Amino acid sequence: MKKLITLAILALMPMGLAHAEAIPGKPAPAFEVKDANGKTRTLSENKGKWVVLEWFNKDCPYVKKHYDSNNMQGLQKNYTGKGVIWYTVVSSAKGKQGHQSPADTLKTATEKKAAASAILLDESGVMGKAYGAKTTPHMYVIDPSGNVVYAGGIDNNDSSDPKVIPASTNYVSAALDAGMANKKIEVSSARPYGCSVKYQ
Repeated sequence: MKKLITLAILALMPMGLAHAEAIPGKPAPAFEVKDANGKTRTLSENKGKWVVLEWFNKDCPYVKKHYDSNNMQGLQKNYTGKGVIWYTVVSSAKGKQGHQSPADTLKTATEKKAAASAILLDESGVMGKAYGAKTTPHMYVIDPSGNVVYAGGIDNNDSSDPKVIPASTNYVSAALDAGMANKKIEVSSARPYGCSVKYQ
């Protein structure tokens, strides 16, 4: 009997772990993370607002694709100008690729002319793992009710060449434009692509 109970628990474990991820149509996982300026940021403080989460690693070629072309900064400026809260999240652990001190993070943001609302430093990886963030970039869109409405890659082209961006379908802007216009979001999830998040 004990063996049967153990097997039943093991069989249910993957299902339980799956619920720890950010799933479209479900409430977004709560978080409490300090930004590069030392201010504690939470999801709950943005209730009633659209929120974008963008996983970032300065050394990843797929991140460079969207920053060197100014594609990501353009999105940040456009949507923060419309009242969207945009958090760039760094989940690289200490000693791992992409990890930076708060001061160096701010320096990188200035150099790249980033326009996010804040850069969250998730050194422990708790936030990234709660969302199931797998790649940089990995994108999430959260509606004013706190539900995830999009999770996945930034667009439909997994090349690291920035030349493909103009012909690509941007899922983040599509989700925001539709959602903010009270229209149906056609694509709520897509395969994320990029470098793996460098957790501990």
